[in-house]
Amino acid sequence: MTKSLNHLLQDARIWQGHKPRKHTSPAEHTGYQVLDNQLGGLGWPKGALSECLLDHHGIGELHLALPLMRNLARQGKTIFWLNPPHMPYAPALASAGVPTDQLVLIQAKDSADFLWTLENCLRSPVTGLVMAWPGQLASRDIRRLQLASEAGNNVCILFRKRQQADQSSPAALRMELAPGTCLDLNVHILKRRGSWPGQRCTIALAHRAGTQAAESTQVVQGPWPKGGST
Repeated sequence: MTKSLNHLLQDARIWQGHKPRKHTSPAEHTGYQVLDNQLGGLGWPKGALSECLLDHHGIGELHLALPLMRNLARQGKTIFWLNPPHMPYAPALASAGVPTDQLVLIQAKDSADFLWTLENCLRSPVTGLVMAWPGQLASRDIRRLQLASEAGNNVCILFRKRQQADQSSPAALRMELAPGTCLDLNVHILKRRGSWPGQRCTIALAHRAGTQAAESTQVVQGPWPKGGST
């Protein structure tokens, strides 16, 4: 019994409030050292959900995922965009070093189709990253997606409304995003696997190493189809 309990306590998913510890779960670096430092030197968790919670789109959230997209696409992994609020601007992504032939854009027609599609993308062996913009998700649906993410062992980023931060979630990483000055992005870590939450940092999106900052800002700014907005 004691042996089984000790084995269970080694699982990074078990939160021990009085005993935070560094873990070695697989992860992909964010490309921003200041953020990786706040995430235990790791980055985006693999085989688990990550949630970015924000009030509105176009504050720099795509730039946050840009180094990850670039690295995984260059490895030949597929990057799925599921129900993005705007059409991704392919020329800017290409200028930022993201191979666009590795990107797949999907628009699901309803919530049931969305969940089915997201689950299958997560389970696919070709997947490196899934970025999804869901509406309201029930707790049972989030658990279902977490199981699919574990099975696929890839990175999944859900962009959700900030008011959904109060909802219980099995996501390994939950971050609140808010615009800063100029192209800065303020990050507040609400939950992270294996240690205390509460860390804050500011990411200078205009100074991304290895990217063309002036051009890649168009990833968020457009142009969008008629009727779109930033």
